[in-house]
Amino acid sequence: MPQAINDILDDRKLIQSAYRKLLKSIKVDIDEADRKNIRKAYEIAVEAHTEQRRKSGEPYILHPIEVARICAEEIGLGPTAIIAALLHDVVEDTAVTLANIHERFGEKIANIVDGLTKLKHDFNPTNAQAENFKKVLSTLVYDVRVVLIKMADRLHNMRTIGAMPRHKQLRIAAETSYIYAPLAHRLGLYNVKTEFQDLCMKITERDQYDEIAKKLQETRRQRNTYISEFIDPLKEKLDDLKISYRIHGRPKSISSIYNKIKKKNVPFEEIYDLFAVRIIVDVERNKEKPICWQVYSIVTDVHTPIPERLKDWVTTPKSNGYESLHTTVIGPKGRYVEVQIRSERMDEIAERGFAAHWKYKEIKNQQDIYESWLDNIRDLMEDVDKDALEFVTDFKSNLFSEEVFVYTPKGDMKVLPKGATALDFAFSIHTDIGYHCTGIKVNNRLVPMGYQLENGDQVHITTSKNQKPNEDWLKMVVTGRAKSKIKSALREDLRKIADLGKEMIERKLGHMKLDLEVNAEAITRHYGFKNRTDLYASIYNGYINLADLREFNVEHGRIIFDAPKLRRQEIPKAAPSRRSKNDKVSVRPLVLINGEPGDQYDYVFATCCNPVMGDDIFAFVGTNSGVKIHRTSCPNARDMMTNFGYRTLNADWSNHTATEFVANLVITGIDDGPGVIERVTSEISSKLGMNIRSFSIAGDEGYYEGKISLVVANTNQLSQVLRALKSLDGVSTVTRTD
Repeated sequence: MPQAINDILDDRKLIQSAYRKLLKSIKVDIDEADRKNIRKAYEIAVEAHTEQRRKSGEPYILHPIEVARICAEEIGLGPTAIIAALLHDVVEDTAVTLANIHERFGEKIANIVDGLTKLKHDFNPTNAQAENFKKVLSTLVYDVRVVLIKMADRLHNMRTIGAMPRHKQLRIAAETSYIYAPLAHRLGLYNVKTEFQDLCMKITERDQYDEIAKKLQETRRQRNTYISEFIDPLKEKLDDLKISYRIHGRPKSISSIYNKIKKKNVPFEEIYDLFAVRIIVDVERNKEKPICWQVYSIVTDVHTPIPERLKDWVTTPKSNGYESLHTTVIGPKGRYVEVQIRSERMDEIAERGFAAHWKYKEIKNQQDIYESWLDNIRDLMEDVDKDALEFVTDFKSNLFSEEVFVYTPKGDMKVLPKGATALDFAFSIHTDIGYHCTGIKVNNRLVPMGYQLENGDQVHITTSKNQKPNEDWLKMVVTGRAKSKIKSALREDLRKIADLGKEMIERKLGHMKLDLEVNAEAITRHYGFKNRTDLYASIYNGYINLADLREFNVEHGRIIFDAPKLRRQEIPKAAPSRRSKNDKVSVRPLVLINGEPGDQYDYVFATCCNPVMGDDIFAFVGTNSGVKIHRTSCPNARDMMTNFGYRTLNADWSNHTATEFVANLVITGIDDGPGVIERVTSEISSKLGMNIRSFSIAGDEGYYEGKISLVVANTNQLSQVLRALKSLDGVSTVTRTD
């Protein structure tokens, strides 16, 4: 008993300490009423969650307190968001109701908590994830704080994810990478986005994460010395400007460095821009732009600039409000160094994004930064026929991280995602212009509708009242707005056709003395359609022979169908498949799926990522292809786990005897003649005794690239091959590919 009392006292100390930390983190001014409401929300949450604990064993209440602290300290939100964050799980997980919240805190906080509360799964459980995504994301149009609190919630969950089972870690990381990281970027929360990406990499590609983290730690002193060498000659000239400024170097994120390693296909040691130097000036708003350019001039006087690496987001801010001058210069010892130049105001917006945006909303143009994007979200929400999964997919297309700046014939600028087409531009001007677009000129040259726009393009649209969208248009656009409007137009056409089809089946059933309303659902299910509109349209288009209805029995005015004729393959359940001894098994039982031997499932190894024994893996139930085993780093993993989480299963390698797997490698280096091929094949075949399945190599101007397909037993053997090939003369890089 004394021990139980001690545990309770320890929990209280932890909770009270966390609450004091929260109060200290609040950076905005709060009045006595706000302070009392925060305290009241805290007390309600403590009482509601008193019996609950997290997977780690700690009191559950520490989670909402920490979410509130992240909102206050790291995102910069005020008392309303802090109160809602403290209460964000009470309606979902405890006896507290929305009515209770409304009564005690008012409508605004009740609406925010409602937006943060997951839907009950009384709808199609296969769309549960997408439905909850849709509910949270749709709140953007009326109160962005719901999404910002959700960001803080996800950030704390990712920071404490170690207590979760491995398969749940993978699913949560996939969701975070697919939606939350791009959304954080779109809202200007760069620190949050970066941490999301690093935490996801730590889960999905732990070995590479640990390797880069270790090397960063080992080179930390050397890097700090270099930053000092770079900064010191700048300070004297910056002091001459007689302004207040800060200058510091910061390492780039582990995920960013890893992306550079993969993109450039070079080892860590050859990535020189491992850090960026940031210069932040404290000047009045009207002096920001000229001072930033003066600082740029000083930097490029001291260090040699690389002109093509200049990015001017001071003159033209990014669509998420980001403002800064970025340039790359050649520093001491010939190393590339990225330099970011901005004001204190710009830095706050860069760090806090949308939350800081409202602080400066009185400044011209700042108020409208997010409006066009939010208009796109409103367009998505207006499409009532769109299901949740389709909504999330279209929403994702609005979370672009790179953009192009294009112009109307009158010189007005439009910001579109990189990869946007001329037809996207037409819809961005006005829905009717998109609908009736017949021809497009870019820089006075006629181009196809699917032409990809580039920075500086001037676009002229020709329209005709007789033009209307068709399904091929969906292949020509990338923006959510354009896709949504085209689908809406196509559905309107479908409805008109469906009305005619409905008249046809009403006449047919009338001749049979049957009522359509009584039989419509049964007929729809029989022919495998998800709704009546699709059924009626197919009838009009002649895909269904209504005369077949006379073949079925009729009881009490209802047609009795024997069995459904499904037109679409249902999603198979991952149920064990019972095989006889004479059946051929295509894959040996090397894998455990949900803890059961893999031979109980009809599984194969996915060819998109070619798993090798030892890789981190998961199982995915296909719609008509059984179960496939994928690597967790598979390029398709994120989309599968996010959009079809209900189809993903836990998978592990069993202790079965070794078998053979295929691994694909790309090897590059200096082309010194036929000796390269001999050295590589000799190392693999003769010294390591391994089989080469295929080998192709091409050289050009002193450089070669080879593609090798090997038969290996496991990842240990694969690592041995990689080390051996990297040590050969004339070999620069060796990487595994999907």
